[in-house]
Formats: sequence, C-alpha cells, structure tokens
Amino acid sequence: MPARILVLGGSFAGLTAALSLTSRLGADADVTVVSAADRFVFNPSLIWLPFGRRGRTDISFPLAPTFERHGVRFVHAAATYVDPAEHRVETTEGVFDYDYLVIATGYRNDLDVVPGMHETATITTLGAAERTANAWREFLDDPGDVIVGATQGASCFGAAYEFLFNTSYQLRRAGLHDKVKLTYVTAEPYAGHFGIDGMPGAKPLMRMFARKEGIAVETGQAMREIRPESIELADGRELPYKFAMVIPPFRGQDFLAKTPGLVDAGGYVPVRSTYQSQHWDDVYAVGIAAAVPVPWTTAIPTGIPKTGFPTEQQAHVAAKNIAAQVRGTEPTTRKEFSQIPALCIMDAGNNGVAMFADHMLPPRKAAVMIPGPQNHLAKVAFEKYSLAKMRAGRVRLP
Repeated sequence: MPARILVLGGSFAGLTAALSLTSRLGADADVTVVSAADRFVFNPSLIWLPFGRRGRTDISFPLAPTFERHGVRFVHAAATYVDPAEHRVETTEGVFDYDYLVIATGYRNDLDVVPGMHETATITTLGAAERTANAWREFLDDPGDVIVGATQGASCFGAAYEFLFNTSYQLRRAGLHDKVKLTYVTAEPYAGHFGIDGMPGAKPLMRMFARKEGIAVETGQAMREIRPESIELADGRELPYKFAMVIPPFRGQDFLAKTPGLVDAGGYVPVRSTYQSQHWDDVYAVGIAAAVPVPWTTAIPTGIPKTGFPTEQQAHVAAKNIAAQVRGTEPTTRKEFSQIPALCIMDAGNNGVAMFADHMLPPRKAAVMIPGPQNHLAKVAFEKYSLAKMRAGRVRLP
C-alpha cells in the first residue's frame, strides 16, 4: 500500500516538497496537497507590481494543472486543525489521514504590530501589492514625501530595500525625484543588515546607494503608530508622508497553534536539522513555517528572512528523509538553515546587487556582493526561469 503523504501549502515549500516526493517515490507514495491558495505566486516579483511593471497573471499560475500532470492530488481548502496523535488534518473540505505530514503553510502578516498597519500599504501578498498599486497611482496625482519602512520584528528586509530603490527609480521617471523626500525607516541596527547580520561590504554599499539616490535613512527605529499622513517613531518624532509602504513582521498560521506542542510563540514549527518536528518523527515543517532561531539580539527586534532558495533546499531535505522512512530506513539527510548558501539578487529598478555567501548566517568563510546594472537583467531572467520551472513542476532543477 502506498504511503499517504499530506502536504499543507502550495507555494515554494509545498510545491517543491510534493513534487520532489512524487519524483523520488513514484508508486510508493500517494501525495495530496491541501492549499488555501489555488495559485502559485512568485513573491519576489511583488516589488514591481505597484509600479505597473507586472500584473497578477505575469507572476502567478494555477496550481491544479501542475500537480495533476505529476500525479499529485490537489485540494483547494484551508487546513483548520492538525492532530498528530491520530495522523489526521481537518480542513474546510473534510478530514485527511496521513502517514507523513509536511507543513508548508507559509506566513501571515502580523498587522497588529503597530497601530495603523492594517490601513497601510504593503507588498507581502498579491492582494496587498495590488492595493499598493492603487495607492501609488493616487500618489502620482498628488505627490509628496515618501516613506518605505520595515517595522520592529520584520524579517523581509530584502523586499523593503528592493521596493525602496525601485521607488527612487520610479520617482526619477515621473520627474519627482528632486521634488519629494524619500526616507527609509528600519528596525535594522544598520542599513545592510538584511536580517542576516549583514554581509562583507554591505554597510558601505547600502550607504553609497542611499547617498547616490538622495535617500534619508533611519536605522534602529521602532514605529509607535502609523497615521494617515505621518509615522510616529518610538522616540516621539513624526515623519510626514503622502505615500508609505511598510513591511510588517510575519507569523505562522493561527490553526497550527491549536495543537499543543506543535509551534513556538511565533506560530512556527520547531524542527530538527532533518526538518522533522521536534516532537513527532512523521511531521515535517519547511520554508517559512519552520522555526529558525535568531542567533543574535538587536536593540530593536529583527527577524531572519526565509527566502525562496533556502525554502526549496529545506523541502528537498524533507523529501529525501520522508522517502527514506517510506523505504524503511532512518532519515539521515541534514541541513541546518544557517548553513544553506545565501543566493540573492536585489533589484534597484535599473540597477542592483548580487549577493552570494556559503552560509545564510554567520560564521561565513566566503561572501561577496556585486553591484551593477546587469543585476536587474539577472533578476528578470531568474523570475522567468523560476516561474517556468515551477509551472512545469521541474523542482529538482537548480
């Protein structure tokens, strides 16, 4: 009888895990994906959507056809409760039993972190980015000062920087660059920290970019309140704006907290280096759903970014280990999040920075940052390649 493998989530982590399992196990596995979203969204491209450089159909595709081509059952439903003792998951479309469970449910925005965040533009989901596009169009009709920021506890700093520099580029194109003040407000202890304790040369490089673009930078800042036309910082200062885009912190999905011992205070699943749950050998968590300890303390809390590349790496590790268990052997493939290589291209409109390191987190033996306009083209090429790979279900390609 084939092993029943249930994957919760259909984004980078869930899609990769499900298709990697099918590829490795074939007829030995019956893989089902349950996802609250019925489309795959290439989140790195959300930075472009508010400026009209991308639309919904440019950066997303329906999940069902991809899974069906590879013999994976797809169910468009939201999970509501995980019962590890009974090996079952309750969803809005019924109850699913499993032999192995992969939790790849991603994140939700913590919009309660700062009063006013619920009403503030952001780009961390497709719907939010589309609403931000409306706000940007309104801004162009009545321009003024601009703030791009990341609140205390935020982790998606890469998107904040990309949106910041793309905003500067778009202001130039609109003839507004010298007429408005652009400010970056961040919880990071310094510009270029990125939530990963920086990279060699990151601090002077970000300082150079900010100076070149005339961007005012406020680091080590917590936000007290976001009002319709100003942001109040914890030190009491108010920064006025006509347009603001702010990145909030992420949290795990609410339903996971209903299971005692499954998640930590942030709603993430504590895992071993095999990506098995700390408490259940047949429960795995990958991608943003997996807890990653922050190995340092900053004056203002910052999180660690969990981007697409490490997410896919985690999913492959989990798939290898589940395949081993299905075949009756111990799961021995291990890869600590901190030891996964860092590969990132930060777009800046018509410029950018490529970042490479042997490890996501320090200590690192090798790391390099390469600025230049070629990185914008590289980012576009990476987008096209990744979307084609995911749509085709060729998740074992690089």
